[in-house]
Amino acid sequence: MRVVKKFGGSSLRDTERVRAVAAHIAKAHSEGKGVVVVVSAMGKTTDELMRLAHEVSPQPDRRELDMLLTAGERISMALLAMAVRDLGVPATSLTGSQCGIITNDRPGAARIVEVRPYRVEDALTAGHVVIVAGFQGVSYRREVTTLGRGGSDTTAVALAAAVGAEACEIYSDIDGVYTADPRVIIDAHRLSSLSHDEMLELARAGAKVLAEDAVAWARLNRVALFVRASDGRPGETLVRLDPAEPHTGVVGVACRPDARLWTYPSGLRTGVLARLTEAGVTPLIDTVAPGDSALLLVARDVADGVDSLFGSLCDQIQATLGEAGSLSRGTLVSVVGTSVGRDPHLAARFDEVLGAFDTDAPRMSQGLTRSVIVDPAQADAVATALHDALVHKER
Repeated sequence: MRVVKKFGGSSLRDTERVRAVAAHIAKAHSEGKGVVVVVSAMGKTTDELMRLAHEVSPQPDRRELDMLLTAGERISMALLAMAVRDLGVPATSLTGSQCGIITNDRPGAARIVEVRPYRVEDALTAGHVVIVAGFQGVSYRREVTTLGRGGSDTTAVALAAAVGAEACEIYSDIDGVYTADPRVIIDAHRLSSLSHDEMLELARAGAKVLAEDAVAWARLNRVALFVRASDGRPGETLVRLDPAEPHTGVVGVACRPDARLWTYPSGLRTGVLARLTEAGVTPLIDTVAPGDSALLLVARDVADGVDSLFGSLCDQIQATLGEAGSLSRGTLVSVVGTSVGRDPHLAARFDEVLGAFDTDAPRMSQGLTRSVIVDPAQADAVATALHDALVHKER
């Protein structure tokens, strides 16, 4: 039996927490499991490295930035391996390239294209716990690459699929996936289970618990995900292909800051898509609407700070469209659920809630998601009202 466990930066914020995680790993190993552990950088290490980079260069070279940022996860993996070994458990630490994470060649936003876990398999066969630096890989040109914010989640899921793990366990400072951000909406509650599709849409809509790419990998490879608190609190959320109790209504509300919606002549779409491809950005909506017009919705990743690359992309799109495109911008507030895109009663209730805010903001529906772009100052109030009206109190 094999299991992959991923620990976020808050779970490894200091040496005391590193030792606590080591004890957790040693216990799993003593139960006869083959354990692979994926780690993020300790605490705010990535933010500190990013700050240093911008102190020495206003626009750090993306290749050199990848070289710098991957150091954070390597520190975590080595310290954790030392702590595990001190408990009498053999452990081997590996970087992303050493464990076979092969990516494309896009600095700062690479995508995993293949996993060759030969060294991981060898270490597991030898009875070792394998501790892997998340968030990183190596391109076919042997360049060190990073996977973007949340990339350690993606590393963990990709390795779980590659080594045939029974499950992938994601540990952080929260005890599961909630119906909304509980720091903003006090009535938000933990969901016991979700489908991959529901979790994927929540991630795209702005939920911060799991990275979008990680959920997409899990869905493609049928990997079950357990979201748990690293401090041992009871409770969890299970994300899998077919939940035991499927949801029929709205499962959650999420927000993404700095959203941009363009409506423009479809004849300009080729140039717009070229800009997106060059930046490695997947839009939330890209479609041709009636009347020979096209819609494009992009939004800044909720895990990022003010991202100059995102702003640059939006400037390029605006330059491509010139005066031909109309632009709406603000915070994207979305509700997610299996029936959201096809339930007229829910659509009417959605509009009724928004009516209380005296806004004619654009509304969009796609797949499992219905969204609106609102003034950032209204975002929390709109999200709370939608949660109160549409999310079931009990599950």
